[in-house]
Formats: sequence, C-alpha cells, structure tokens
Amino acid sequence: MTAVGAAAEIDTYVLAMPAPDSPVVLPEWISPGNTHPNSHYQDAIWSMAPLIDNPGTGLVKLHWKNCPEPLRDQMKLAAWTMINGELRPTYLQTRGVQARSRSGGPERLSTRLEWMRLARWLHERQITSLGGCTEMEWRAYARERLHQVSRDTAAIICVRLANLWAFDQLSARPSGITRPPWETEGVDDFLPAARTAVGGENTTEPLDPLVLGPLLVWAMRFVDEFADDILAAWAERCRLAALAAANKATRASWAALEEWLLPMARAGTPLPANSVKSEIRVARTYIAALTGASHSQVSRVVDRYGLAEIAAAQPGPCPLRVSVTGRINGEPWREHMDFNEAAELMRHLGTAATITLLYLTGMRPQEVQGLRAGCCPDPDPAVDGTEGRHLIHSHHYKNVTDDDGNHSSAGEVRQVPWDAIAPVVHAIRVLERMVPDGELLLSTAHHEFQARHGHAGALKKSTLTLRIESFVDWANREAEVQGLSDQMIPEDPHGAIGLSRFRRSLAWHVARRPGGLVALAIQYGHMRTVLDARTSSGYGARSRRGIHAILDVETALAAADTAARLRDRVAAGEKVSGPAARRALTAAAHTPRFEGRIVPRTFARKASAFLARDGIVLYDNPDALLICAFKHDNALCEPEPGATAPRQYDCRPGCGNTVRTDTHARLLRERADELDQFAAHAPGPVSKRLRTNADRLRETADTHDSTAHFAEALT
Repeated sequence: MTAVGAAAEIDTYVLAMPAPDSPVVLPEWISPGNTHPNSHYQDAIWSMAPLIDNPGTGLVKLHWKNCPEPLRDQMKLAAWTMINGELRPTYLQTRGVQARSRSGGPERLSTRLEWMRLARWLHERQITSLGGCTEMEWRAYARERLHQVSRDTAAIICVRLANLWAFDQLSARPSGITRPPWETEGVDDFLPAARTAVGGENTTEPLDPLVLGPLLVWAMRFVDEFADDILAAWAERCRLAALAAANKATRASWAALEEWLLPMARAGTPLPANSVKSEIRVARTYIAALTGASHSQVSRVVDRYGLAEIAAAQPGPCPLRVSVTGRINGEPWREHMDFNEAAELMRHLGTAATITLLYLTGMRPQEVQGLRAGCCPDPDPAVDGTEGRHLIHSHHYKNVTDDDGNHSSAGEVRQVPWDAIAPVVHAIRVLERMVPDGELLLSTAHHEFQARHGHAGALKKSTLTLRIESFVDWANREAEVQGLSDQMIPEDPHGAIGLSRFRRSLAWHVARRPGGLVALAIQYGHMRTVLDARTSSGYGARSRRGIHAILDVETALAAADTAARLRDRVAAGEKVSGPAARRALTAAAHTPRFEGRIVPRTFARKASAFLARDGIVLYDNPDALLICAFKHDNALCEPEPGATAPRQYDCRPGCGNTVRTDTHARLLRERADELDQFAAHAPGPVSKRLRTNADRLRETADTHDSTAHFAEALT
C-alpha cells in the first residue's frame, strides 16, 4: 500500500475516487422520503433534487457544459467531494459558529456556480489546471470579482472560494490549488468598503397600507364570496373537457352539431369562442361537449362553413350551467361563469388564498409552501360548549439542522402551532378543495390549470410572485368594470409585492395593538416580548434598523399619545396619584403631541432616542388601568437589562412607576361592578374569587381618591 493510500485509509474525511457510473449523491445523504432520480458522475447535467426535501425549493441542476473543458474533470471531482464529503472540524473551528461541515442543496449549487465562474476566468488566462491558480491569481481574481458586489456578498464569495481549496484537500486526487490568501491574512482587506452604515440588514419593506388594504379586500372576497362559484365552474369545465375528449364521431353527432351551430351562424349570433395566443378561435372543446360531437367533427364543420371568420368577427361567451352565488355590493359578480375563464379564476383563487395565509398568519413563504391538506383540523368543542381555536400544524425550515448541526432541507415540525383566525381557516378550506387529502396546499401538480409542466413540490416563490402581480392586474380590471374605483390596488412605492413583505407588514400592524407584542411573540415564535429586547434582530433586520425601528416609531407615537391624554385629563381638572405622578406630569409637559402628522424616515432614530429616556416615557396599560412612567431600576416587572420599556403583561401592584388619574379610578370601579355581576351567576368558589378581585379593585380606587392631588400641587 502506498503512503497516499494509507493516509486515505486513515483519514476518514478523504473520499475514494468515484467511478463514471457512481451516483452524484451517495445513498447515505438521501433522506428516506426523497424519490427524485439521481444523476451519475459521468453525466453532463447533475440534479441536486436528491438533496432537496423542502417543497418550496426548486429542483436545481448543475450543467457542466458551462465549465471549460480543460478544467472540467478537476471541478467535477471537487464538486462531487463537496456533495458527499464533510469539512474537517479543524477547518470549521476557524470559520465561526455558523460554519457547517455540509451545506444545503441550493447553497451547494451556488458554491459550484462560483467555482465555475473562477474556472472560466482561469481559462480566459490560458490556465488549464486548478493547480495553476496561485496566490497571484487569487489576488487578481479577488480584485476583479469582489468589487462588483456588496461587502456582504463579497464575504460569502470568499467563503465559497475557500471551500474549493478545502474540499480539494479531501478529494482522492487533489489538484493542488493554492490556499486563498484571505484565509491566512484575514478577509477584511479583500472586501469592498461598506456602502452604508447599516450594511448587511434586510431591506425588505412592509407593504404600503394603501396597497395592502384593497389587496386583502380582493383576496378575502375571492375566498369568501367567489370560491364556490369558481370551484363549481372548474368542476363543470373539467367535466365538459372530459366529455369532449371521449366523444366519438357518428352521424347523429354530426347532425346534432350542425343543428346546434349553423342556425347561430346564419342568424349572426356570436359564436362560442376563445382566445389562443391572442387569436380568436371557435371554442371547439366547449362546442364538442355540448353537442356530443368529436373534436375532428367540430373542426370539419368550422372549416366547411367558414365559421372561424364569423367567430373572429363576433366572438361569443361559453356559459357554464352553474349557479352564480357570489356578490359584489349585493349584486351577482357574474351573469354566468364562463368555460374560458374558469382556469384563470382557479389560478387567482389559489393566489387569493395564499395572500390571505401570508398576511393573516405571519408565516414565512416557505412555511406556507409546506402546508398540507389537513394541517388545520376543526377543534373539538370546549368543555363549556364554545368552539375551540383552530391551530395550524406546519413545518418550518429556517435554521433547521440535523443531529450533526448541518442544514436539514426537510425542516421540522414547528413546536408552537400557528393560531388561525376565521379568514385563514376559510382560505385553508378553499385550498383543501383544490388538492387531494394530505397533498401540499400549493401543490404545483394541482395548481397548473392551463398547462401541465410536471414540476414537483409546491409553487415556487418566483411563480407565486408572478401570480400575485397577475391577481392585482385582474382585480384592477374588475374594479374598473364593477365601478369600484376606491378598491383599485395602487402600485406600491417600494416596488413589487414580494412574498416576504406580508410577514413584515403584519408585524407592523400587530405591534401597535394592546398586547400586540405578546401576540407577536406567541404567533411568530421568536419576536421580542418587550420593545427593546432585540432577541429577534435576525428576523427584524431591515433598512433603518429593521422591524424594531418600525416598532420604535409606533411605540414612541403611542407614548406621545399617552402623555397627551394625561395632559388633557389634568387640564380638565382630574387629580393624579401614584409614586411616579410627579415624574409623569413632568414628562407629559415636555412630550410633543403627534396628531395626523406624516412620520418621515428619519424619525426612526429619534423614536429610539425618545424611548431611551429612562424614567420619563409614559406607557399606557389599559389592562392594569394605569400609566407606567417607566424607570428601569424601579420596575417590578423584571425587564431585561438595558430595557427601555416595561413588560406590560406582567404589571405588578406596588411598583414605583405607577401613575393613575381619576379616570383610572372610575374604570377600576366599573370593572369591579362587572366582576360582581359575574360573581352573582358563578359557582361558590369562583364567585368568591371574583368578589375578592372586585374588592381589591375598589380598594385601589379608594387609595387613589385618598392620595391624589391636582397637578398644581405636584409641580
């Protein structure tokens, strides 16, 4: 045995040389449920499908024709080694906590495409071996390649190129490519300068409210009003298409065809027609289904009597015999459902349900793509007979790893189910009527209504994005026809309606509601539960400091509203009590009022600075019926270190930040009266607890009355 052979036998990270018929993906890396065909090493095209279990990810391929022939064999071996090998732990130790010994299928493809770009660059310089890529070539390539992209992208490219050297070391026949100089010198000097102070943040913008409002109106209208009509029309269209395909040519069918079609032509009545590639043609399938004639018979009649010209001049509808139940402003939205429109409406119905899910759940696009029929079962009735909550059981995919810490393409079941409100449940039920039991709700196989492409998995993001744009165009045309100019969907000032923008938009709206931050923490599963505990900065990152900047703006405006209300109440003669009353009055006097003003982009930083003023920012707490003049050291709600806002859901009696007005005292007594009413109809132990709570609320109100002062006495 040679020394090289002995080293390979000992070093388990070095792979054996593949044969021409070796599988591109070795069996141990293919999950049991993955049935996609595997490529062979000698093939000119390698499929990455055996590594992809996420239904929302495209089944990408690697085309070796794009790699220069002199370097192809070496690149193939390095790529095969990356697909089936694992980076050494000693190499990963220098890469940071996010480094993985194996990456996902799409990332592997991106890495290999970067390698091919390098190969073409070397080939242009007549370098025919990777071993000819020395330190000088690395430096020249880095200067040329990295200046074209952002700093963050350049850093990713450097990692991918360094992996070429690392995996080459693990191949059975190393090419001898030189280690990139940034591996020893540090990468900073090779990267372009940062172009903004907030580089690296996600720049996805929330949808403009003027866009989101009518878009959601049309989406929910489809789901709630139009779905039954569209599904019935599609079923009837499919039935007619099957009839037409099965019809046999007979004398009787020819006679029936002439008897039905010719009088219409002679009378000048519009003939049933459709549009094929912008050309008006006779609706042959529709006519065949209604008359019992075969396709060939319809074609012969059309040619014999010159019906194509008549149909082009006077195209008529193809009404379906289904009822129309949907309404717009109390009137039927269609005179009849049309054979030609059914496929388009089915596509828009699936899009409308997707929009509803994306916005009203807060799911990531991949999580919506991974939903299956049956994911949201009807709940069992509660003990008291009330209907339970609908929960969505789904998979999530972001940052999911296997036992070895490597990316898991299949994702995993989300530990906390999504809470589904009624419109979401309706959308799921509509999608469940479009696909078989257990199938993906957005299954490509069942959402291609006009052409079958045979794509696997769910509709991909690019397809869904195009369908949303098409849905907007349809809705605007329909709004114009229906005279609903106020429901037109305008163009978003921040560009296309991308799928990820729905999730960001929901966070923006929920956060401002009472208890909204807690709702976000529960629903999103990882968002901050207090305003400044930025535990979710990875999700929240956007331009201008991410979603947290938006929350800061909204919270600052809410705090200003609270201060304004306190000023108004004091000006109206109400008294103020509480250990923080003096601080609250000072804060209210110095806090500007925001009424109907436009908040500019620059306000985000001012809002953050405003909230950081410890002790003089006022937070309304309608659940505890008080104002919190939040001062971190006084807070009994145990805020996080450095927090600038209270845990409003954990407000505790006796806190040194408490402030109450006469209005709060009145509301305390009203709530106590409500509890007494409940107690009168509750069982003994429950009634006792309710009355105890009512007495406590009245004592709190009495304490206010006895300790409250007018503002003049406190300032």
